[in-house]
Amino acid sequence: MRKAMMERPMNNGTQKLFRFKNGYGASVVRHSFSYGTEKGLWELAVIKYIGIGIDDFSLTYDTPITADVIGYLSEIAVEKLLSKIKALPKAKK
Repeated sequence: MRKAMMERPMNNGTQKLFRFKNGYGASVVRHSFSYGTEKGLWELAVIKYIGIGIDDFSLTYDTPITADVIGYLSEIAVEKLLSKIKALPKAKK
């Protein structure tokens, strides 16, 4: 998986944040409440940045990527989804 903009502890696990020039990004987690953690897998949510701060984002469910979070992901699957998110048209404010 590519290097995250930020990696931090969350719920006895890890959150990795990614941000792309199109205004979208991803929150990729593996922690006590994520789908797949018991198998060492990741959960991804598409996010839209609304400011310049690291936490100035909201989850977004209106992209062609998904209308929910996606769980049970290998690192390869996460990387494929990150590439799709990076290729989305510029986010509307």
